[in-house]
Amino acid sequence: NRQIDSLDAVIKRNPDKIVKVANVAAILKAVNEHKIAALIGLEGGHQIENSLENLDALYQRGTRYITLTWNNSTAWATSAFDEKFNPEYKGKGLSPFGKEVVLHMNKIGMLVDVSHVGETTFWDVIATTTKPIIASHSSVYNLCPHQRNLKDDQIKAIAKNGGVIQVNFNSGFIDPSEGKKEDAFIAKHQTEMDSIIQSGQNMYVAEEMIHKKYYEESQSLRAPFSMLINHIQYIIKLVGVDYVGIGSDFDGIILPPQQ
Repeated sequence: NRQIDSLDAVIKRNPDKIVKVANVAAILKAVNEHKIAALIGLEGGHQIENSLENLDALYQRGTRYITLTWNNSTAWATSAFDEKFNPEYKGKGLSPFGKEVVLHMNKIGMLVDVSHVGETTFWDVIATTTKPIIASHSSVYNLCPHQRNLKDDQIKAIAKNGGVIQVNFNSGFIDPSEGKKEDAFIAKHQTEMDSIIQSGQNMYVAEEMIHKKYYEESQSLRAPFSMLINHIQYIIKLVGVDYVGIGSDFDGIILPPQQ
């Protein structure tokens, strides 16, 4: 809510440059007026605090999609991270309340986003939703076997559902060799990273600080741009051009592909 307050304040100060939009007509109007069309998405269903009333309140403020989980699971949906690394989450998927959340989002006109969710949750969503879904920032598992990416049957299921897969630009999600190289980079600087964490920063901030400090070394880890194109072309060949988009994830990644 504070972030939405901040967006509203920016828009109030710059009405000639940016406008908050919540439907296609408003987007097209903003584009025609050469303004920035600002849309709101929520990454991580934990933010609704297990409340459909909170979900409705966020919709009223302009939120138009929710990524059901982030790396952390909710009480009602399991994440890809937890399904892979934490045995107690394996096979859980959507709870009855989770299915209620999906159906309520369908009802009010809020997109269900399956990026970050585990396979069990994914298939529960497919079986539950009555409307097209999105994967807002996911790439192809068959080209890079990371738990955040989509397997062929998942890609086909989204296409059959009428949804869209928006490809993630993170080097670790498009280059199968990048993970080991980044692990080695972090291991090399682990002592310094641990010191940053002990000073009170969380792991993600500490990792970003290490990448910035050792910039040239970090940049060598970036995937070739051609690998990103390979993921887009793979989805086109598998299900067609109508079901692939650009997810980027620029606000959430450290290593985009090389230019």
